Amino acid sequence: MRWCRYLAEGQVRNGIVEDETILEAEGGPFEGPRLTGVSSTLGGVRLLPPVVPGTFFCVGLNYADHIRHAQEAGHAVAFPDRPEVGYRANSALIGDGEAIVRPAGCRGRFETEGELVAVIGRTLRHCSRDEARDGVWGWTIGNDVSAREWQHGDRTLWRAKNSDTFKPMGPWIDTDADPLSATTTVRVNGETRASFPTGAMIFDPFDYIEEIARYITLRPGDVLWMGADGAVGMEPGDVVSVVISGLGTLRNPVKEQK
Repeated sequence: MRWCRYLAEGQVRNGIVEDETILEAEGGPFEGPRLTGVSSTLGGVRLLPPVVPGTFFCVGLNYADHIRHAQEAGHAVAFPDRPEVGYRANSALIGDGEAIVRPAGCRGRFETEGELVAVIGRTLRHCSRDEARDGVWGWTIGNDVSAREWQHGDRTLWRAKNSDTFKPMGPWIDTDADPLSATTTVRVNGETRASFPTGAMIFDPFDYIEEIARYITLRPGDVLWMGADGAVGMEPGDVVSVVISGLGTLRNPVKEQK
């Protein structure tokens, strides 16, 4: 199943995507949704982030080649010896097709990283690895936008990673995909700029979920962004696409704040 949230006739609605059609559904994805009989064309609505997470977890430096490249560039980055997570702001989330806006005064490297996103479907606390695996309801795609000058100059990542529009997510949640066997590709204006095996992680999603749940309760709708292998530069006027084979394509134009 492919689950989406969308805006139609000024109303936020839920739906199930079948080919190019959205079948409207009542109720949330974890509550036994019911089809209403109303349908829309996929191209005729505005897609929203497919879930609004209670907690937005994120992973950094989770691909070996990414770390090696950072080391070669002179950054003091070590390989992790255990899964550790951070957080991002829900206010940074946007959906497929919505514009990434580079803020006024943002200078230097402005980059995109394509990431797999795990969507939690049940409450998890002190779970086993098998329970962590069963606790993932589905998968979606994230575009981790970063303003590197702010990232290295500020004391925290408050604006470098969390400015409005810096976290596109979508286009839907796929409950049947096998993304750990997939390939992640980042394209700018149709040109491939990065491509890597999605599952070539140092720690996989279930490692992280098991570790998080030792200390923090995960709840349905929480998301876990899994990091990327390399970053790609972008500029206002570009269109960025993150493709995870078998899962979908998240596409967003880039604009300058006016």
